[in-house]
Amino acid sequence: MKRWITFLFTLLAASTALAGDYLLTGSRPNSLHMIDLAARKVVRTYSLPGDGVPGPISVPADGKIAYVLTNHLESVVGIDLDSGRQVFRADMSTPEERVKSMMGMTVSLDGSKLYVYQIPTRMKRNEYESLDTRIAVYNTVDGIGAKPVKTFPAPRRISVLAPTADRDRVVGMGWDLYVFDAKAGKVDKTYPLRHWQREGMGEADVFSMWNQYEQARVLSTPYYVAKTDADPTSPEAFKVGILNFDLTTEKLSYEELANAEDVIFSSVVNPVNRTEVFGVMNQIFRADMADKRLVKRADLDHTYYTINISSDGKEIYLGGASNTVAIYDTKTLTKQAEITIPGSADQSISSAVIVQRPTPVQ
Repeated sequence: MKRWITFLFTLLAASTALAGDYLLTGSRPNSLHMIDLAARKVVRTYSLPGDGVPGPISVPADGKIAYVLTNHLESVVGIDLDSGRQVFRADMSTPEERVKSMMGMTVSLDGSKLYVYQIPTRMKRNEYESLDTRIAVYNTVDGIGAKPVKTFPAPRRISVLAPTADRDRVVGMGWDLYVFDAKAGKVDKTYPLRHWQREGMGEADVFSMWNQYEQARVLSTPYYVAKTDADPTSPEAFKVGILNFDLTTEKLSYEELANAEDVIFSSVVNPVNRTEVFGVMNQIFRADMADKRLVKRADLDHTYYTINISSDGKEIYLGGASNTVAIYDTKTLTKQAEITIPGSADQSISSAVIVQRPTPVQ
């Protein structure tokens, strides 16, 4: 009997610790929101220190601290999601050098390293001097007032950074896709995108600026490309495709899926069915990468910039641009719910990131 009681208490403790999906998104004025997706409501709002609008959000695998690019793209703050306290801050600019990060920021899976793509400008008395772009590496344990422990050169036009399985390797998405060896301080691999050499295909046009790779551990983005061997007046002359980079295996894949009749801003891979990808802007799309086609689409009531997906692959979440997060069924693409951001504040360019949190006892 005593064993059964012990077993029941152990089972109860385990059930209360079960994790559920929560979505993090930012909004004006410089706020971070946590949404309980099962309860369909905002359960906590964090006021980010300083001015500006939240940009990319990155969270390590343990889901405890959210790192947010803010302060007019010149600072990264780390917010403890339990206490709401600011536990990390890196201000990149100085009086002599203004440093912006155009969306490229991520934290390693183990939470120990923060990577920020930096665009520095030397502020002279009567001119601005453009300096070489770089990636700065921070130790997150350095907390408030953190300074880079190292920097290394990086190509221009990088708009997304993403963590690989190795905390010392980070992926950068720009005109091409790069894997950086942070220990060596150099590009280790380059996957040509704009500079690919594909017969009958022009340069790929990639627009990627949101951190939404954590569910399937795949960096996914739409791209557009012209067919150079087709009549330029034909609908077949321009194609839309989806590019996927597996952050664990460091393998790249892509497929053209349809004629470029619609705009897709961002995409996410289903973690349960990894050949299934969803995209969004003015419509929501479901694509089958194995069959190389857009399978289904549905109209939206307004534009959404960013998209994410539930851990079980049954729901998709649309955010960015406006003041709502919309929830859709992945099979039917029908709307299930809509959550309004407090104060009806718009989310602008903020990421929509899924974290695993203990679910409350009912």
